[in-house]
Amino acid sequence: MLPLILASSSPYRRELLQRLRLPFECASPDIDESPLDGESAQQLVCRLAESKARALSRRYPNHLIIGSDQAAVNGSLILGKPHTIERATEQLKAASGSSVSFLTGLCVLNSRSGHCQVDHVPFTVHFRPLDDARIRRYLEAEQPFDCAGSFKAEGLGVSLFRSTEGEDATSLVGLPLIRLVDMLLAEQILIP
Repeated sequence: MLPLILASSSPYRRELLQRLRLPFECASPDIDESPLDGESAQQLVCRLAESKARALSRRYPNHLIIGSDQAAVNGSLILGKPHTIERATEQLKAASGSSVSFLTGLCVLNSRSGHCQVDHVPFTVHFRPLDDARIRRYLEAEQPFDCAGSFKAEGLGVSLFRSTEGEDATSLVGLPLIRLVDMLLAEQILIP
């Protein structure tokens, strides 16, 4: 079995991968995550997931490298990580009473053989109507400024939802485990 590398510094992705009870290491890929002109959200997350995996392939030449990236889409607008309370407030105001699609790109790169699997997993969040006071209380309590869409689904963010829809709820947190298991099985990794 080739050793696993998670091409991420995200504690959320690390926690999700630990659910599979496979040994792995984490390494930060340090890539430019800026969207390209005319790039769709689907193209963006797939490109970035693969770029993250490939960025580590020289340092880890005999490994399975897992890359993942996520974008939130509200209408035609791609939402990134807000980084500030002001931008998070804007994102949640725009999401109030509407639906936001989350696309999570996933890549498993076998750096020994060069075999590369890339896919994306969609998930939709339908938000409750959110007034300014509720948004402020939430942001002060959870401070989700490093999360696309300005909430943590694994925490209090779920209180902002009216409903969700999708095949894999872990994709909302940033690492779609159901699709990842498919990719690992294709690489002959036995999942406990």
